[in-house]
Amino acid sequence: MTALVDTNVLVYRFDPRFPEKQERATRLLAGAVQSGSLSLPHQALVEFMAATTRPLKRTGPLLSPGEAREEIESMLLTFDILYPDASLVRTALRGAAAYGLSWFDAHLWAYAEHFGCRILYSEDFQHGRVYGSVRIVNPFLKKDAA
Repeated sequence: MTALVDTNVLVYRFDPRFPEKQERATRLLAGAVQSGSLSLPHQALVEFMAATTRPLKRTGPLLSPGEAREEIESMLLTFDILYPDASLVRTALRGAAAYGLSWFDAHLWAYAEHFGCRILYSEDFQHGRVYGSVRIVNPFLKKDAA
């Protein structure tokens, strides 16, 4: 079964401010590489570049623009990248209305729904909730809280 991953999982891999999340994100992505069970939405690559290269309070960015470009190139070679079309955008519009999701969350969910990814790894949705045919899994919850 193919799953979809949200931008936050990709970003935490490079964020030393949250060592436990960094370790979980790294483990999730490494396991997905081995099993070939994870797809990335185009949206996550765009957001990854913006999130990792913007300066943070009291520190610089997580990655330089060059480092972020290299990571995206690696992701392009490693994962199945999913691209939007008009049908996906319409699904996002319906999802935003039906589930009350923000536009970016609805768009991300629409990738999973449109491409048949039954799991969406993200901390931005309610863990365990099912939207359409997509179940949300927060990979950063402690085992006993899941």
